[in-house]
Amino acid sequence: MGRAPRAVLDTNVLLDLWLFDEASVRPLRAAIEAGDLRALRSRDCDAEFEEVIGRRQFGLDAATRMRILARWAGCSEPIAAVSPAPLACTDPDDQKFLDAACSAGADWLLTRDKALLRLARRAEAVGLRIRSPVAAMPYDRYHP
Repeated sequence: MGRAPRAVLDTNVLLDLWLFDEASVRPLRAAIEAGDLRALRSRDCDAEFEEVIGRRQFGLDAATRMRILARWAGCSEPIAAVSPAPLACTDPDDQKFLDAACSAGADWLLTRDKALLRLARRAEAVGLRIRSPVAAMPYDRYHP
């Protein structure tokens, strides 16, 4: 059996996974938790996720936020060093996900962000698949 595919997930996908329990990403969560997909994270990506779940609109107390962050950290791997990606996102706030994915040699960047999704074709030239997660996606293998 080959290596498990590796993916960087943006903040909206993380919210769907850990806060909203969105049905369309349950197979993604199962694949990550089973080790069929290696989830990768950078300090900048983690910082954004922590800031977002701390927003008052979500109404999460500190203990709940810490449980969510611990669960994510427990099933994902930190990226040791992040460098600028060979592609630029039109939204500078989303560049961190592209930088993380390219630096780690990720197979996928999973996002719902339109600016990142518009880069999908160009990203394939550097070996990165940018996709929106869907329930039917086969997370246990990499499809070039």
